Amino acid sequence: MVTEIGGREGDTALSRKILIVEDDASTSAYLAKGLAEAGHAIEACADGRDGLFLASEGIFDLIIADRMLPGLDGLSMVSAIRAAGIATPVLILSALAAVDDRVDGLKAGADDYLCKPFSFAELSARIEAMLRRSDRAATEPQKTKLSVGDPWKSICSPARCRVPAARSRLAPVSSTCSNFSPAMPARW
Repeated sequence: MVTEIGGREGDTALSRKILIVEDDASTSAYLAKGLAEAGHAIEACADGRDGLFLASEGIFDLIIADRMLPGLDGLSMVSAIRAAGIATPVLILSALAAVDDRVDGLKAGADDYLCKPFSFAELSARIEAMLRRSDRAATEPQKTKLSVGDPWKSICSPARCRVPAARSRLAPVSSTCSNFSPAMPARW
């Protein structure tokens, strides 16, 4: 069974579509009510297979999932979501609170893990943080920078070479180098 609860009118800037996969009806209703009051559009289901099907549609900004679900357990659901290449943030909400349980949840692909019983204020703060990170990742261009020290220091010494600034592809810090290493050939 899938339940859909709408957010408040006019809250489109803050409203997010959240999927709740929770088999305990009272917990699911509590989450849905609180998140809807915060302006989010909520869709809820009580089965791991239904959760996987809905998550695969790719229309959610966040998924909140229990671990112990009928049909398909929460860890298998999260693993399948990640295997499908779906990057939607996932928060596991579970009564399984041992360190190994939390580590297993995170290793399965969850972005966060909150133990029951929980504070709604903490849940809200974690949701906001996850959505902030997700927003940043979606809007910032991917920057890859690998730096392992000054590359000129590893290829020549001041006594043996000088690098002309005009031929350097990197912004010169200085025109001299140190720490000669024959393993790194000069390419200029």
